[in-house]
Amino acid sequence: MEGKMKVAIMTGIGEMAFEERDIPRAKDDEVLVKLEYVGICGSDMHYYETGAIGDFVVKPPFVLGHEPGGTVVEVGKNVKHLKVGDRVALEPGKTCGHCQFCKEGKYNLCPDVVFFATPPVDGVFQEYVAHEADLCFKLPDNVSTLEGALIEPLAVGFHAAIQGDAHLGQKAVVMGSGCIGLVSMMALKARGVSEVYVVDVMDKRLEKAMELGATAVINGAKEDVAERIRQLTNGDGVDLAIETAGTEITTRQAIQVVKKGATIVLVGYSKTGEMTLPMSIALDKELTFKTVFRYRHIYPMAIDAVASGKVNLKGIVTNEFTLDEVPKAMDYSMHNKADIVKAVIKIS
Repeated sequence: MEGKMKVAIMTGIGEMAFEERDIPRAKDDEVLVKLEYVGICGSDMHYYETGAIGDFVVKPPFVLGHEPGGTVVEVGKNVKHLKVGDRVALEPGKTCGHCQFCKEGKYNLCPDVVFFATPPVDGVFQEYVAHEADLCFKLPDNVSTLEGALIEPLAVGFHAAIQGDAHLGQKAVVMGSGCIGLVSMMALKARGVSEVYVVDVMDKRLEKAMELGATAVINGAKEDVAERIRQLTNGDGVDLAIETAGTEITTRQAIQVVKKGATIVLVGYSKTGEMTLPMSIALDKELTFKTVFRYRHIYPMAIDAVASGKVNLKGIVTNEFTLDEVPKAMDYSMHNKADIVKAVIKIS
């Protein structure tokens, strides 16, 4: 497809602009996707606010966005499983396929991954993208491209639930009710966890958690989290904790509220990268700690969970902006964190 497309670019910390670029061509093993929705992730906000996450430093001009859904408009000659008109969710990370981790099936740990919106790789706040066809997953008729864009964060939630071996009959707590906390909660419910409690300090996010199926919510700024969990579990504690807030206080609370022999899954990144934790309690309880880095082999499962009605992805969206409104969307998201649970960009 010939022509130009509009691209939203980050020109500096807290600065966005637009430029025209050529519409990319699909290679033999790729498809060209006309993007319809792209979610705004916490990492996008972090790059926008600070210019870096760890060793990944933005060098403008840079394109944010790695949660895309859209429609196939061009198909490479080697692609057999997709056709023009198919609506797809795009998994944003292309791995090498031949390293130790890829060969073991743990491709999310590939050291040579090329991942949308992870410097120096541009993201997808734009109208079109050419992407590896094997990383584009066809959406059922009853799953929208808005939901397709949100399969990416949902995949994180399912990976966290799987890492924690979440299953029927358990009681669990999710620390944090931002986007990742909410999709983790829904993934736990989809896997049969009987009771899921959600902890946060923002009332609007806790209201959204209740709306989406939390058993109970706890405002950590107003209540004693450990005491409230004891009340909710008749003094037993929970079988599983998923920590998505990335703070020391919530991680310490997770250690306090789980029962002996429980599992804690760490998902959230702390701002400092370091924490001081009560390891004597963890040792006495013989806890298992698991961590999460993105996801692997999750997209088909996550799409099926949405299609079957087990997960209400549309329910997490609180704000929608157009591509032309990307500068406004980023600024609004940065300054109204207590009011926004999940914002998306409607490309077309």
